[in-house]
Amino acid sequence: MFIDEVIVELYAGDGGNGCMAFRREKYVPMGGPFGGNGGRGSNIIFEVDEGLNTLVDLRYNRIIKGKKGTNGEGKAKHGKKAEDIIIKVPVGTVITDVETNLIVADLTKQGDQVTVAYGGRGGRGNMAFATRTNPAPSFAENGEPGEYKKVKIELKLLADVGLVGLPSVGKSTIISKISASKPKIAAYHFTTLTPNLGVVRVGKNKSFVVADLPGLIKGASLGEGLGDKFLKHIERTRIIAHVIDMSGFEGRDPYEDYLLINKELEDFNSDLLKKPQIILANKMDLEMSKNNIEEFKKKVTNIPIFEISAMNNQGMKEVLIKLSTMLDTTKKTPLYEEEKFESHILYQFKKEHPFHIHKDGNVWVVTGEKVEKLLKMTRFTTEEAVKRFANKLRRMGIDDQLKELGAVDGDYVRIIDLEFEFRE
Repeated sequence: MFIDEVIVELYAGDGGNGCMAFRREKYVPMGGPFGGNGGRGSNIIFEVDEGLNTLVDLRYNRIIKGKKGTNGEGKAKHGKKAEDIIIKVPVGTVITDVETNLIVADLTKQGDQVTVAYGGRGGRGNMAFATRTNPAPSFAENGEPGEYKKVKIELKLLADVGLVGLPSVGKSTIISKISASKPKIAAYHFTTLTPNLGVVRVGKNKSFVVADLPGLIKGASLGEGLGDKFLKHIERTRIIAHVIDMSGFEGRDPYEDYLLINKELEDFNSDLLKKPQIILANKMDLEMSKNNIEEFKKKVTNIPIFEISAMNNQGMKEVLIKLSTMLDTTKKTPLYEEEKFESHILYQFKKEHPFHIHKDGNVWVVTGEKVEKLLKMTRFTTEEAVKRFANKLRRMGIDDQLKELGAVDGDYVRIIDLEFEFRE
């Protein structure tokens, strides 16, 4: 089953909890804090495996969860970090953050690897908080929550030449003749339901990859037929080869077919028309093709036209030589501009308020990633831990803003699911 687009939710692993423990050994008076740190949670990593050619495994695994790091222990034992989750994907996989619509990675080479969701760091044990003024802290941290991301995973095939055209013009026959690819071929529309890749060898040391892309029809760029599913695969190709049935099968006009396909390419992505093109005038073994090719050449004068009969393997050698020559002078260009990548955005310069306060009935509700993370990492098991949490809220400016908004002693404040009374 060929699957080339899925949306996946990623939950990286939480960090392990820090430990609160004290050293109690004979002949070691005033042993002090002895709790170790927790281990880091699982990162979720995507890695290219050139043996794959579809995203079908992800179709049935839409939620991926990392593992929690091991908790710290007494005697200064630090927890073990959780094993990373590695997701194998095909060459040509593009990962996009659904929330920001920025590209996380474009994986185009065997072994390419990217960490998409980072595991939370381990919580610190009480040994890590010891200071001169507080040599025996009676608190420890919970592990940091792992990162959550919702991402779109797309496969955009890597091919040097893309065969495009209406259904039943002979694209599958062409790729079967020039490579070892063996697509299904039959005399009815939409036989090809998945793109096919074939490696073409020209001489001893030259080769290139050709993609047979399923037939486009009018409105393909808007979702008609199967074309909208496969237009994305044309974006990576360096050369577009129009395959046109020059016999005028079913009363079609070859020139109108050519214009229709170009229009669909333009509507999907206008940059596609900037790519070098050639025209493969197929089915020239049929009598009606002779008249049609003369009219066609009068209207199309700026693109190389090759008269071929894929069925009889006529004219294909000249086509392959031409494509090989064109590829020698056609540079590979990045599929995306740098500004579209998440890594290009400098998040440290984003000026976001660390929290937001609103009233829900009689309760003041405080929200914000930083304050919510603080709550999740606080273990409310000792009075010292509670005081530390309250002091951190005060330093963040939450107390001052609550007073400005009209909060008074005794009002209830809620952060996630924790409610407490406000005290000046």
